[in-house]
Amino acid sequence: MDAWIEDLSTKLQQAHDKEAVFAQILEAARDVGFDHCAYGVRLPLPIASPRFLLINNYPVPWRERYAAAGYLATDPTVAHGRRTQNPLVWSDAVFADTPELWDGAHSFGLSVGWSQSSFDANGVMGMFSLARSGEAITARELEAKELRMRYLACVAHHMLSRTLSSSSERAPEIFLTKREIEILKWLADGKSSREISDILHIAFDTVNFHVKNVIAKFGTPNKTAAVVRAVLMGLVD
Repeated sequence: MDAWIEDLSTKLQQAHDKEAVFAQILEAARDVGFDHCAYGVRLPLPIASPRFLLINNYPVPWRERYAAAGYLATDPTVAHGRRTQNPLVWSDAVFADTPELWDGAHSFGLSVGWSQSSFDANGVMGMFSLARSGEAITARELEAKELRMRYLACVAHHMLSRTLSSSSERAPEIFLTKREIEILKWLADGKSSREISDILHIAFDTVNFHVKNVIAKFGTPNKTAAVVRAVLMGLVD
C-alpha cells in the first residue's frame, strides 16, 4: 500500500468527529498541493426538498456569498457530479455559463480546482473538491497525483457523509427480500399487480402481499411513492 495512503488511513481511524476527520483530509489535500478542500453531501430525502450539508475551509466571505446567491443550484461542478463520477478539472469553459460564480471564486483565491462526486447504496450523493490559487493543474500533475486525489474523494465520502448527518437525517436502512426487489422493478416499469402476477407466475394476492410489505417498510402512502424511494436509495437498479 502507498505509505501516504496508509498514514492517512491510520490518522482517520483516530478521528472521532467531523472536524477531526476534515482536518486530516485538509492536511492530506495540502500534501498534494491544494490549499483548500470542500465536501458536500446531498441527502435523498425528503424528495421534495433534499438537504445539503457542507464542510470546507473556503474563506468565510465566499461561503456566505455562495449561500446567499444560491450558487449551489447553478454550480456546474455540482451539475457534473450529479451526472457522472468522472473527475472534473475546473476551467473557464466549465464555468462559461456562470461567470459571476467563477469571478467570485477567483476573487477569493479559488481559481484552480478539481472535483469528484461519489454515491452510496442509500442514494446519498457526495461531492469533494480541491482548490488553490496557484498554477493550473497540468496533465503531468494529474498523472502523478490523481490516485491520491481520488482516494481523498473516496475517504471524504466514506467518513464525512456519515459524520455530517445524524441517523435521523439520513434515510433509514431498509432491507428488501429478493422477491420484493423483483416486484419493485416491475412496478418501476409500469406493470400492474395483475401483470406482475402473470409475469412471475405467482398469485395476484401474493403480489399484493409483497407490495403492502414494501409500502410498510418505506413508510410511504402508496406503491408509487415506494418505488420512487427505492430508486433514489439505489435499491432498484
